[in-house]
Amino acid sequence: MQRSVFTTRDSSEGLAKLVEVYALREARRASDGEFYMALTSAGTGPVTYGRLRLGGSSVVGSAEDTGTVRVGHVLEGALSDAGDRDRLPRRSPFLFPQHPSTSSWHDLDLLTVSVDGAAVAEQARQLLGAESFHLQFTGTRPVSPVMARYWLDTLAHLHRDLLPNRQVMSSPLIRSEMVRSLITALLHTFPNTFLTGPAVPEASGAAPAAIRRAVAFVDAHFDESIGLAQIAGAARMSPRGLQAAFRRELGTTPTAYLREARLEAAHRDLLAADPTTGATVEAVAARWGFAHRGRFAAAYRERFGHAPSSTLHG
Repeated sequence: MQRSVFTTRDSSEGLAKLVEVYALREARRASDGEFYMALTSAGTGPVTYGRLRLGGSSVVGSAEDTGTVRVGHVLEGALSDAGDRDRLPRRSPFLFPQHPSTSSWHDLDLLTVSVDGAAVAEQARQLLGAESFHLQFTGTRPVSPVMARYWLDTLAHLHRDLLPNRQVMSSPLIRSEMVRSLITALLHTFPNTFLTGPAVPEASGAAPAAIRRAVAFVDAHFDESIGLAQIAGAARMSPRGLQAAFRRELGTTPTAYLREARLEAAHRDLLAADPTTGATVEAVAARWGFAHRGRFAAAYRERFGHAPSSTLHG
């Protein structure tokens, strides 16, 4: 994890930081007044989560398309697209324009999630099982209120349960799953060609052999940073086709099978752990990709019939 905090009352320093962080071509003050800026960020891999507080005089900035997909969420103040005079919504997520634009920022409290566009496009190709697929975002507002809430819930989990917890974020499995979950939410929330991408046809009678390949792959690699796309690639099926085959043949999903394998591994670690040396349920859960202790405990109790702490201290 990379974390940073920046604060200033010097407008020159603040404008230079806005240009650097938000890839603006230029930024200037549009009105006089006391200037204040605070910027915090935390990032891992292709994802950076940030919060900007900008007070005092208004700022106008011009941005280029840099290949970054950035989602904003205005908590207070105003952020307007000067080109079409569109005030971006408050307390609802929006996609920053994917084309050169000029915007006005005033008394702003803004949450942003920035994702490398190449990583988003690659995950879309993997999820569709189509190497030649070209991703393009076609709108800036969520496709529905339900999907807007889905995005905000994903973001709340990131902000509340993951980023503040250094022990949780020290787990490579949790970091990689966070990135996959965030990009998946992004692809399903905002209008883009992934949502209308053509289904890849599956070979007739391929499901049983594909499931065997998928199961063998998970059994051999559940301790690595893998997800649905990687499992489907090993099975030589599209992710959608493999999910349907798993539900039909096994009554589960590939990712549920992966979670079960990791839950079994956590159980083995708890059995072998010595609490007198400082071993904790939270550390074991994080090692195997379980970020939320309460959900881990519930899944563990359902699978093994007792709490994980009972296994550790038994």
